[in-house]
Amino acid sequence: MDVKSRNYLLMNRQALEKDIKTSYIMDRMISDEALTLQEEEKVKQQNTQKERAAMLINIILTKDNNSYRSFYNALLHEGYRDLAALLQDGIPAISSGSRKSSMDGMTSYVKTILCEGGVPQRPVVFVTRPKLVDAIKQKLCCLGGDPGWVTVYGMAGCGKTVLTAEALRDHQLLEDYFPGGVHWISVGKQDKAGLLIKLQNLCSRLEHDSTLSQRPPLNIEEAKDRLRLLMLRKYPRSLLILDDVWDSWVLKAFDNQCQVLITSRDRSVTDAVAGNKYEVHVESGLAHEKGLEILSLFVNMKISELPEQANCLVRECKGSPLVISLIGALLRDFPSRWEYYLKQLQNKQFKRIRKSSSYDYEALDEAMSISVEQLNDNYKDYYKDLSILPKDVKVPTKVLCILWDMETEEVEDILQEFVNKSLLFCDRNGKSFHYYLHDLQLDFLTEKNHNQLQELHKNIVNQYKKYYKLNTPVPSQEDCMYWYNFLAYHMAGANMQKELHDLMFSLDWIKAKTELLGPAHLIHEYVEYSSVLDQKNSTVRENFQEFLSLNGHLLGRQPFPDIIQLGLCQPETSEVCQQAKLHAQRETGAFYLEWINKKSLKNLYRLVVRPHRDAVYHACFSKDRQRIASCGADKTLQVFKAESGERLLEISAHDDEILCCAFSADGEFVATCSADKKVKIWNSRTGQCRCVYEEHTEQVNCCQFNNRSGQYLLATCSNDTFIKLWDLNKKYCRNTMMGHVNSVNHCRFSPNDEYVASCSTDGTVKLWEARSANELKSIEIKDFFKNADESPDDVDVLVKCCSWSRNGDMILVVAKNKLLLFDVKTCDLLTQVIVSHHSTIQYCDFCPGDELVAVALSHCSVELWNIKSLSKVAYCRGHMSWVHCVTFSPDGSLFLTSSDDQTIRIWETKKVCKSSDAVLKSELDVVFHNGEVMILAIYNQKHLQLINGNTDSVVMQTAAQESPISCCCLSEDLKFAAFGQESGTIKVLQLLDGKVLKSQEAYRTSVQHCRFTSDCQTLISSAHNSVIQVWNWQLSECVFLRGHKEAIKDFRLLEDSKLLSWSFDGTVKVWNITTGNIEKDFPCHGGAVLSCAVSPDGSKFSSTSADKTAKIWSFESSSVLHELKGHEACVRCCTFSPNNKLLATGDDKGEIRIWDILTGALLHFCSPVTADEEEPTHGGWVTDLSFSPDSEMLVSSGGYLKWWNVTTGESLQTFYTNGTNLKSIHVSPNFKVYVTVDNLGILYVLQKL
Repeated sequence: MDVKSRNYLLMNRQALEKDIKTSYIMDRMISDEALTLQEEEKVKQQNTQKERAAMLINIILTKDNNSYRSFYNALLHEGYRDLAALLQDGIPAISSGSRKSSMDGMTSYVKTILCEGGVPQRPVVFVTRPKLVDAIKQKLCCLGGDPGWVTVYGMAGCGKTVLTAEALRDHQLLEDYFPGGVHWISVGKQDKAGLLIKLQNLCSRLEHDSTLSQRPPLNIEEAKDRLRLLMLRKYPRSLLILDDVWDSWVLKAFDNQCQVLITSRDRSVTDAVAGNKYEVHVESGLAHEKGLEILSLFVNMKISELPEQANCLVRECKGSPLVISLIGALLRDFPSRWEYYLKQLQNKQFKRIRKSSSYDYEALDEAMSISVEQLNDNYKDYYKDLSILPKDVKVPTKVLCILWDMETEEVEDILQEFVNKSLLFCDRNGKSFHYYLHDLQLDFLTEKNHNQLQELHKNIVNQYKKYYKLNTPVPSQEDCMYWYNFLAYHMAGANMQKELHDLMFSLDWIKAKTELLGPAHLIHEYVEYSSVLDQKNSTVRENFQEFLSLNGHLLGRQPFPDIIQLGLCQPETSEVCQQAKLHAQRETGAFYLEWINKKSLKNLYRLVVRPHRDAVYHACFSKDRQRIASCGADKTLQVFKAESGERLLEISAHDDEILCCAFSADGEFVATCSADKKVKIWNSRTGQCRCVYEEHTEQVNCCQFNNRSGQYLLATCSNDTFIKLWDLNKKYCRNTMMGHVNSVNHCRFSPNDEYVASCSTDGTVKLWEARSANELKSIEIKDFFKNADESPDDVDVLVKCCSWSRNGDMILVVAKNKLLLFDVKTCDLLTQVIVSHHSTIQYCDFCPGDELVAVALSHCSVELWNIKSLSKVAYCRGHMSWVHCVTFSPDGSLFLTSSDDQTIRIWETKKVCKSSDAVLKSELDVVFHNGEVMILAIYNQKHLQLINGNTDSVVMQTAAQESPISCCCLSEDLKFAAFGQESGTIKVLQLLDGKVLKSQEAYRTSVQHCRFTSDCQTLISSAHNSVIQVWNWQLSECVFLRGHKEAIKDFRLLEDSKLLSWSFDGTVKVWNITTGNIEKDFPCHGGAVLSCAVSPDGSKFSSTSADKTAKIWSFESSSVLHELKGHEACVRCCTFSPNNKLLATGDDKGEIRIWDILTGALLHFCSPVTADEEEPTHGGWVTDLSFSPDSEMLVSSGGYLKWWNVTTGESLQTFYTNGTNLKSIHVSPNFKVYVTVDNLGILYVLQKL
């Protein structure tokens, strides 16, 4: 054992003997083969714990370095981290004992592992720095098999990459600590798209021998997940090396409980990730002797033989290995130019490149210029072509083959010349080479060739067009990702307006690019290159940008939606719709739908994003309106661009749901608060955690920064009844405001920051002085909800939220379904508004103009109210679930909403205020008559509308009814309509003029269903009870069908005055509607019967139930023919095929099954494959099914509409409605027109193209 290691054991012996229990530690050491069973027995024979520990240490002292390492790792694994820390500095260096450079460890095993892992080879001229190499090895050993991070940091050009690669050339290190191999990724300065490419390349490299070739991951989160599984299952105990990491957010993608080594110039880069962390600092400059050694190796001379200029050259190079290598490479080719190169460096006559980064090599651009000048003229032109490469991007050889129209080998030879002269860097990624310029080299080139950049960009675009002609690159080609990421960049750089126009406005390109990269990058390009795209007019670009902005949440999901079908749903005047129609007409045999009545729908939002994988509880704009921060149930904080939705930051911020987030006034910080009782402050640019506050004792509901820049004050409130004020500059709680007696739900600073308002479940709003934390005023909100005979103590009022007017004179308060506006000085109620009778208000926000108030409601919608006129000015629908938050942008031109449906929607205030709020109920009736589609719908709850579906015109509308309408039906001859009301009344009216012909108070509960008989003289209805009413409305005669024990689910008419009904009591009955007698009674199911269907020949019927089964029955024998088992949820619907051979059933898990009627055998599943685990197939329940006349197709409704091939079970098309929860689908006899309504009240009349 090393003397140093032995001394550390002896020095800390007392602490070790006092604390350790030996049994588990010995188990680990035995498995490491560092201890024998006999030695274990010897330890166990000792009487006390302390004696056993002493014996174990005595045994270790007689052993080698390996035992010391094993003992250190055992302490770490068994929870003795403080004791392990005492021994850490004594860990023996792996290659100690021999200083003959690390060549000793270079076995064929090592070569294979490093080659497979993409570790860079030794440079041609290599000078060993054993102390640093050993330090890196030692820290890698410290990981000891546990997940963690080793950071090798230092200035750019100081040799971090070479030293790290050298440390890995050690057989014992790889065999003992990383038997799973090493995987090297050159990261560099990346945006999200660039990082995704890296991750895709790494995943494909790790999957290379997998029999199942997977498509590349579509987003960083998916890539992270796949990488985690690969490292866990396929490459356990392997090391991931991330070379040249610039940004801490990049590490989030690799934070997978694995072992990672990072090289970076930023020591704090790992602050944003969890786990054990170790550091190795690489000094910024080489020792003078090492610099001379590099020069001597380049020029093949002994140090003592070097000319006197050598010392001066090394000094001028400031010890940077990179610059010394550049000069050395030049001197190798021109050995007589020592004086010349020294003068060039000393005179600094080359124009300095302005750099945004903090590189510190003063001589680099000079060395660069000299290096370029030494190239022969032919090569200079090739090097000039590299001026237009994007920064920090590794370019596949294939791209340059296309640019120069050469074979791979020729291109590699040219590039190798640049690499040899240190003018270019090469990264071997698997089999192919990727080349990149240091960003200073690129700055140098763009500065030098700035007059020719447009021509150079034009050249690469022309070469691309020549090579690919009219095709697009496919993912299997190594250059594919480059073109999808940067082709538009080159076209814009060349100012090629037509080419950029054709590319960016092509649905084929959009489809291919969004499938690979998602929509945010494309939206960003529409914004970035708008000046080139808008040279004639901006309409087309706006069409495409809007299309991607509003469908981004769909384009990020799996399976990837049909972009042509999405395009067909765009407004008729949109270029996207026109292109989609041309595509649809060209594709023979494809199934596309046109939304006939779409012109009545205006898109009121500007962008829809889906950054979270669960409910979004809060979102807010930064002061400059450029960024949005959001948080929610998935425990993450997201920051993204407000214009494109492009993700800037993703932080796993808390251990529980994050309930609120807020930007500081200057946008530098974001605060988050959580159900884990913590408040955290994050750097909004880097994602680095600045501080954590843990003084609240229960969940923290809200956090808000003050409004003025310069002073960072944060107010937080919690279920612990306290409001706390934090000063970020002092990092402690400045004040605690005590006074509420129940949970505090919300708090906000007044516009001048002098006061804080708080809302509580105790039914009060309190105003506090920010400086002193004294309570100024308390408003009893409960008083405004009590009835005359109630005392305030009997009333429970949860005050949800408040918002200050711009001048701070008024405060708006939200409780239950009311908005209350108070005068701050007098606490007088100025006005109140009852917003809704059907839902509660979740959140409110004052528009900076003071007249408008936005209100988020629990029934999926947002409303804007004019607080002066007390009128509702806008109704915003689009979310599919509860809306938790609504926030205006600082200038009031936009507002955003966040919801349980995982989306954030950004709305334009002006656009929204001009819209109308027509909403249809999901109960409707449709008659397909002589090519016309006539729809009877319930409009805004109390009106009945007859709509011509072909023309989207309202033919007839009734006056408002006294009670909301609950169901409706049309007669087949389109002469009459009937409707039932929530009050239990049924009415029959004449369609010609809307005149009510007959009315009857039929029930005491809401009417659920009504239908005319074929002669239109009788109306059959059911309500929330067990009786069916048969009403001959013309003769005013009634027959009651009594027999069910529980409420009727539904009914349908059969031939010969018969009726089939099914109920929650589990039975199905056949009635004679003339006599009111039960003719047949089928005890079908143990649970509620949810649907029934009758076979086309009338001999059989099917029933489906909440007991997860379906059954086929014979009318004649009254017996069950087949029981169909296998569904894993309630079977919600069923239908027979017209050819009388098949039955389709749909369940609440989104699964559809096709059965053989004759045998009862299961033929097919129809269930879409989904990669989003949180998302149910079919978007939820399957609620309705219908076969085509030839029995070869099936349409289903649920979360959206789907069409299926009955023979194969494959999906033919999906139509994504704006809302969800479609209750039924009405299909024309020729299977070409489809009508439904979503939960937002939007009507869809779809026609097959």
